[in-house]
Order: sequence, then structure tokens, then C-alpha cells
Amino acid sequence: MEIKTRDENDIKVIYLEGEMDTSTSPEVLSELDNLRNNGVKKMLLNLEKLDFISSAGLRVLLATAQQLKASGGDFRVCQLNKEIKEVFDISGFSTLLMVFDNEAKGISGM
Repeated sequence: MEIKTRDENDIKVIYLEGEMDTSTSPEVLSELDNLRNNGVKKMLLNLEKLDFISSAGLRVLLATAQQLKASGGDFRVCQLNKEIKEVFDISGFSTLLMVFDNEAKGISGM
């Protein structure tokens, strides 16, 4: 799992590349928690290069979204590839999380 970030004003854009499963989800959770604990209130996850996401990965995304929302923040995902979009649709995560086609739309109004 490769995790990269960049700043877009007060929004942290996070790029996940590889597979997010039971072995890599703790790494992603730790990174997202570190960002949140260091004052990041707005996160946009770009999942274009995410090859696979398991239920453990979905739980990390949902937990982070709930924690940010509870503290007045915002959590969004964008650029789901075909496989990840299918997982989101089947699991209902397309309605649980704010999903956007691209970064510009995800950042807009944040």
C-alpha cells in the first residue's frame, strides 16, 4: 500500500495505491488518524489507483468519515475505478460516503 498526500488549501488530498485489505488497512487507519489528530478536518481520498478494498478497508473509511463528521469535518472519496465502484455499489458505501467523479468535484463546496 502506498499513501501519498497533498494540500489543497485546507483540504488534505490522499492518494491510495495498491490493495487495502486486512494487512494494509491498519496502516491506512494510522495515517488517517495521524492527519486527523494533527488538525486535518477535511479529507478527500483519491481511489483511482486502489486495486482492491476489503471489508476491513471499508470499515476504515467509514470510521474516519464518522469521526470527521462528529468533529465538524468533511470526508469524501473520488475517482473510484470500475472495480472499487462496484464494491462501493454492492456494499451500499456509495450512499454512505460522499463519492465524486474527480478531485475538482470532490473539493468543490468542501
